[in-house]
Amino acid sequence: MTKLIKVMKGTKDILPQEVEMWHKLEKNALEIFTRYGYKEIRTPIFEVTELFARGVGDTTDIVNKEMYTFEKSDRSITLRPENTAGVVRSFIENGMARLSAPVKLWYKGPMFRYERPQAGRQRQFHQVGVEMFGIKDAAADAEVIMLAVDYLKSLGLEDLEVEINSLGCPKCREEYKNKIKEVLKPEFENLCEDCQNRYEKNPLRLLDCKVDTCKEIFAKPQIQKVIQSDFICEECASHYKDLKTYLDRLNIKYVENKLLVRGLDYYNRTVFEIKSNNLGSQNAVCGGGRYDSLVKNLGGEDTPAVGWAMGMERLNSLLPVIEPEKLDAYIVSNSPADAFELAQDLRSNGVKVEFDLANKKFTKQLEKASKVAKFALILGEDEIKAGKVSVKNLSTSQQVTVERNEVINKIME
Repeated sequence: MTKLIKVMKGTKDILPQEVEMWHKLEKNALEIFTRYGYKEIRTPIFEVTELFARGVGDTTDIVNKEMYTFEKSDRSITLRPENTAGVVRSFIENGMARLSAPVKLWYKGPMFRYERPQAGRQRQFHQVGVEMFGIKDAAADAEVIMLAVDYLKSLGLEDLEVEINSLGCPKCREEYKNKIKEVLKPEFENLCEDCQNRYEKNPLRLLDCKVDTCKEIFAKPQIQKVIQSDFICEECASHYKDLKTYLDRLNIKYVENKLLVRGLDYYNRTVFEIKSNNLGSQNAVCGGGRYDSLVKNLGGEDTPAVGWAMGMERLNSLLPVIEPEKLDAYIVSNSPADAFELAQDLRSNGVKVEFDLANKKFTKQLEKASKVAKFALILGEDEIKAGKVSVKNLSTSQQVTVERNEVINKIME
């Protein structure tokens, strides 16, 4: 017996009965993002590995543990684990810095990370996201947060919580890193292995740890005193204050979370997450922030930027199931040639219609029509001889016989 080949662990088929949910996510994204002036960009699924090592950061779990990387023609290639780095690469390469600021872009598509599959998280997963280039003012941060909230509300999601924090700039953040290291030094041996590795390379990432023993350490009063301190410089504090003013004016409720640092090295100043209380412990549906140094770090001009990404699988898990959209009509006939001809006439006029290619019995065809269509178009011997069609409304059971050229009008009434 031939061995059955199954889908790889951490990947999932999106089946026909599920795809309408995806269409809704994509349709709403196009509608809402266009309203804010964002243009769609589509970047390659794979890039040179250096892009992510330099862009995402070689101290992150993504680069150290989770990337799908392979060699081809003596070059290291990586399936994209996230899309901000790719969008920034495209922004630089295609000279978008010459465009009038702000440059507003959005994307959707598959990403790849080798991690333990769990609810709403796969090894091949999909993200929808936005990036804004060229605006340093906190108004840009507020707009992308407002855009995320509007998009989620357009999907019917209301049980949301916005968390914000400021990481400061590289200058003021360095002093904060040293304070974190100093206060955690006595606890070093009690930290998890990942946190011990991050201690020297990127101590702020320790605050993002999800291990319970580490959380208990960070909750100690002497450590909380450092975490809750206002370490950011005057300029960064002013930017953060402006952001909160904008959010207040927009009636966006938010919570300040000093432990919020995000998992990528390129963030500075504003970071934020939007969470849903319906997802359990892994409850973030949107994450983003400001990354003013990334364009320059990847070879472009010094350009402020801010953006976010959402996992589409997680969004799907929060939405009610959508009933598949029904066909406008289903042709019931034991004359395939006549049914085919009528179907093509209707399709050429924009009608969604099918007929029975298997030529089953009338009763079976009517049974299927009642499940998949709004109208049954009955094309029996009498109708064919008279050049007519019997049109049955499957929601009311009313049936009338009309001329063939009147079928479209009857369906569209």
